[in-house]
Parts: sequence; C-alpha cells; structure tokens
Amino acid sequence: MMYDLIIKNGNVVFRDGVRKVDIGVKDEKIACIAQEITDTANEVIDASGQYVMPGMVDTHVHISEPGRTEWEGFETGSKAMAAGGTTSYVEMPLNALPATINKEALDLKLEAAVNQNYVDYGFYGGLVPENLDKLKEMWDGGVLAFKCFLSDITSDVPGDFTHVDDYSMYKGMQKIAELGGILCIHAENPNVTKRLTEEMVREGRTSAADYVDSRPTFTEVDAVQRAILFAKETGCKLHLVHISTSEAIQVIQNAKAEGVDVTVESCPHYFAMNAEMLPEIGPRAKCQPPLRRAKDQEKLWEELLNGNIDWLTSDHSPCTEDLKQGNIFEAWGGISGVQNNVDLMFDLAVKQRGLAVEKFVDLIAYNPSQRFNLPNKGEIAVTKDADIILVDPNQSYVVKREDLYYKNKHSAYEGRKIDCRVTKTIVRGNVVFDLEQGIVGEPKGKLLSAGK
Repeated sequence: MMYDLIIKNGNVVFRDGVRKVDIGVKDEKIACIAQEITDTANEVIDASGQYVMPGMVDTHVHISEPGRTEWEGFETGSKAMAAGGTTSYVEMPLNALPATINKEALDLKLEAAVNQNYVDYGFYGGLVPENLDKLKEMWDGGVLAFKCFLSDITSDVPGDFTHVDDYSMYKGMQKIAELGGILCIHAENPNVTKRLTEEMVREGRTSAADYVDSRPTFTEVDAVQRAILFAKETGCKLHLVHISTSEAIQVIQNAKAEGVDVTVESCPHYFAMNAEMLPEIGPRAKCQPPLRRAKDQEKLWEELLNGNIDWLTSDHSPCTEDLKQGNIFEAWGGISGVQNNVDLMFDLAVKQRGLAVEKFVDLIAYNPSQRFNLPNKGEIAVTKDADIILVDPNQSYVVKREDLYYKNKHSAYEGRKIDCRVTKTIVRGNVVFDLEQGIVGEPKGKLLSAGK
C-alpha cells in the first residue's frame, strides 16, 4: 500500500501501555499499526526517542469570535492549540458576542469558524434563565454539550452570558436529559462569593491573598453538591468543569458510587501554580475558581494520581492585555494556557510524579472523547482519525512571549522552564505544527459531530 504518512521508530502510547511500532496513515485515518511498515509513503516521520500519542481533546476553550475577536480569534487560538499538542477542542458559549444561547448565535459562530481552524472544533450551547425553549434548537444544530454558571456573572453588555438560578438549572436539566445531552457546570456559590468580594473591595482588601479568600473552598463544594442533587432529581448527565479542590472531587466520587452520571475535569494551572505564587505572577494567573494554597494543591495532586479526575482541560480564557491591569479584583479572570497543556502536565505529572504515560493519555484524550461521543478521536488505533502528536521528553525550553501564538501574547507561564516539548502535531494525517517550521500549511480543521 502507498500511505500518505508513516510515523516510524516512536514509542507509541496505547491505552494498555507503550510499544515501539510504526503507524501508517491513509485518507486521514490510522490504516496500519505494525512492528515495521515497509511500504512507501508520501511522507515519513522519524519519531525516534519520542512519545507518539493521540492529540489532546480539549473540552474547555474560550474563543471570543465573533464579537470580542480582539481577545482571541479562531485562527490565533487554534494555532496556539496546534503548537501545544491539541488536535480537537470544544468551544464555550461565552465570551463571544452574542453568547451562544440560541440557534441564531450558534450559526454566527459556525460561520465565523469556517476555514480558520488549524485543529478540529465543536461548540457548546449555553443554558441561561431566558433560553429554556432554545435548548433543542441548539442541540439539533449540532452543539456537543451545554454549559451553565452557578457562579455570579454580571455584565451590562447586550448579548453577554448570564448565570442560572436554581429554577432555570432544574428546568434546563430536565430538558437536556430529554435530549440525551450533558450539562457542564461552573460550580461556585454565587451569593457568598459576590458578597465576600464586595466586602473586601469596600474595605480596601485587594491583595492576591484576599482574592483567594473571597472564593473559599466551601463555595465550590456547596455548588457541586447542589448540581449533583439536581442531576439526581432530573437524570441529567453532569460534568463539573475546572474543579480546584479535593473536597469537591470527593463529593463527586461519592456521587459516582451512588450511580450518578457525573464526570469531572481540572486544569493544568491548578497543578502548576498555587496561591502563594499569585502575588509574584499577578493578574495573569487570576482565574475562577482561584489558585489554591500549596497544602490544598497537594491534595488535588493526590486526587489526580489516584485516578479521581476524569480529564484535563485548558480553560483557555484570553483577553487583551489592558484587562489584566489594576488590582486582582478588577482584572479579567481567565488564564491564557492552551499552548502549554500537554508539555507542562507531562513534565509535572509523568516526569516529576511518576504518572503512567498511558494514564496521561486517558486524561488528555481518551476520556473526554468518550464522554463527548467522539468515537474517532482520543486513541491511537486502526480506523481512528490520525490525530497524533510527538512529545520529546528530553527537550527543555522556557516559555517566552515571542513564541506564543495567542492574539494577545501574555501567559501566566511566561519565564517558566518546561522539561518536555511537543515537536509535531498532526490533525487527520496533516502536519499542522512542526517545532522547526512552526505552523504548517493552511487551516484544515473540521467541525466535530457527535457520534462521528
């Protein structure tokens, strides 16, 4: 057979371990896996000394196009993903304008995304109090899941996203359960966090430590408990996003043991940084929930290493640099991180803490692809999409502003040394990033469809 691409001599990561085999790619699919492939190919990649693994499936990315494209667009955001080893992503219903809360807004986003993505992409629909009658039209329009906020979102910008109250969450869960969809929830008690924030600002307590104290652990746990209670009542499939505390993970583990259909993600920044680092890094590391103190971070690491976190996401939430100025309460709450998902966590989890590399692949690729019903993604196996990354565990580099592909080149990881590097990213058999060449070719990303 004449292959489009052969990857040779790499340490290929399967779900049951690592084997040195060759991979043959034909018509965007993995067509052959063998000890040695002797056929010819249009392109041959020598992966000697590197891990060959499925590309990351990042189910938590904010691209602000249309409406706030100056924050991040599909082109720049997907370039950063390609450079970081992400081959598929699912885009949140905010921070674009209008928010994706009806079919009309979804169509605007679908149109804006065409021929701009270097990796494959899909979309969320938002659940807000006023759109309970719009959920089905978004589901029929192809959204892969729904998202709501239990934390406070206040905006005076027309078309912006808003948080749910208990009634709209309950009714929304009923409708999403009928559709067979998943509801993903940002879980923080909105009343306590809002009032604590107001109190601290009023008293002039605006340090990094004060910000962390304004969103204490129990506010996350409380919201997780309420979401699970509603899921039990409605039968809705539930996913808790960017969970930052062991206490909340334990609540989710107990719910799983009781038969609740619930999964949980966390993010690299909760493992790479902690609250004690926040004063030095500053607003670039502001996020919600906040970075936790080192002692709590260690407990979160235990949850990850014990297999109690289902997958990792970036929660890439960029903005213009001016919005990261001022005190930490005033600054935009989001971290630009999608370019450093894979290498950073491989360094921290696999190299430094001994996580098995096949478990790492479950965290970045297999588990999210299964939950989001993307059967052709997330695994190196014959007939799957040839979404493949090469990771060199022996390369080191320092994160520099000039190397970032974001529209706004700032990151909480600037100046950090990472002892691992993504050297090549392949989307459906097409090389889209090469460490020496940078971004390769034109955008080839396709829209993701559930079940395909």
